[in-house]
Amino acid sequence: MKKIIVLLVLSIVFAKANGQEIQRFNPDSIRTIQIDSPIVITGQRLNVERFVNAVINDTSFYMAFRNMKKYTFIAENRVFTYDKKNKVDGKIYRKIKHNNHGPYKMEYLIKEDNGKVYKKNGKFQLYTVEMFDYIFMNAYNTDFVPNAPVHSDGKGGTNESYKDKLKTLIFNPGRPIKGLPFIGNKTAIFTANMRQYYDYSFYSGTYLDSIPVYRFKVAVKPDLSSWTKDGLMIKELVTIFDKRNFEILGRYVDMKYSNLLFDFDVQMNIEMSYFNEVKLPTKITYQGNWDYPFKKEERASFLVVHKDYKLEKAN
Repeated sequence: MKKIIVLLVLSIVFAKANGQEIQRFNPDSIRTIQIDSPIVITGQRLNVERFVNAVINDTSFYMAFRNMKKYTFIAENRVFTYDKKNKVDGKIYRKIKHNNHGPYKMEYLIKEDNGKVYKKNGKFQLYTVEMFDYIFMNAYNTDFVPNAPVHSDGKGGTNESYKDKLKTLIFNPGRPIKGLPFIGNKTAIFTANMRQYYDYSFYSGTYLDSIPVYRFKVAVKPDLSSWTKDGLMIKELVTIFDKRNFEILGRYVDMKYSNLLFDFDVQMNIEMSYFNEVKLPTKITYQGNWDYPFKKEERASFLVVHKDYKLEKAN
């Protein structure tokens, strides 16, 4: 149960840390967006249902991650952990070359650790960092390695099911997550019952200075009672659509929830870019706190940057 909850708290990475105190995301989400103007939805071609259906049914966002296995690229991963006063007490930095020229190989170009990162037994201090390492740093189970083997050391098949739940949250927000007691249905924010609690807004903008986009924001209504707001897990979901093909280029999620079993407050942001007209992930950020009974509260933030993509394998 603990690892399942960590999954919701983990997800992806943090935009910037000053080395002392945790920093917070801009609630307007992706910083590379320049908003031009609000959109008034009046016609049938562009309406709420089209945006909602695209958020729920889009596959291109996930395929952008799958397409990484065709490329050699550099990943820079930064992890920060924090004490109760939000002071940095642990840092991890990895610069990794993922080489897909021939059999997949992963080469550490830089590997640095500082502060309270590991336990005496060599394992990570925080489950949050362990799950981050599982998803982004280990060659045998990264999502872009085809036919990754399943291990039987406590990280194998069980964690594969955790990853499936994480994929639902990241790549299909708005759908329920099966197998998560107490909160699995709280992610289904587009059902008829849940829509009454959210406002929708639409903006026209420019992404990376040149790509025309729509910004679709779903946010908890401000005039709800505190009791009702507390019961809504997803506080804000922002999706960036390429106007030219209606594919998703970015996603921001703000989640907060508390009950007798756990307490978490998480923000995630994922950004894509085009490389020779192929969409690939470029930045993944996460920041969050989570608390679980009888365990130390975990506070962490991550930044993953992918760059220098080079095509090695044909489609």
